Amino acid sequence: MDEQSRTPGRYGIDEIEASHLETWPNAYPERDYVVHLEIPEFTCLCPRSGFPDFATITIDYVPGQYVVELKSLKLYINTYRNRQISHESAANTLLNDLLALLSPRWMRVVADFTVRGNIKTIIFAEHAPPEYQGPCPEYRR
Repeated sequence: MDEQSRTPGRYGIDEIEASHLETWPNAYPERDYVVHLEIPEFTCLCPRSGFPDFATITIDYVPGQYVVELKSLKLYINTYRNRQISHESAANTLLNDLLALLSPRWMRVVADFTVRGNIKTIIFAEHAPPEYQGPCPEYRR
């Protein structure tokens, strides 16, 4: 379908619906280094009320053979905006999906949700094999 035959306002929706996480080759697989990603406009829906929840997602990881392709991550993150999911499940699902895709040496996902109902929620989900001795910086916001 060419650009002019698309329904107005559907381009972004179509891109998000067709999205899937993709990898990019790590140019330095022999080196332990940290990739730090911040996603300040994460949204999902409360599974109980259906009200929107807003968060900043921080992803830190030490890549193995691959890094995440950033446009695919952006589109993947946007699939959550109409998804009813708890704070805990959002953080852990993000971690699980990225672990399955990248097989990093170490990874942490922090979901820092804005206050709702007078309660502030921050979820830390982390993965490191027992033998991993490389960098894992402290979370700072």
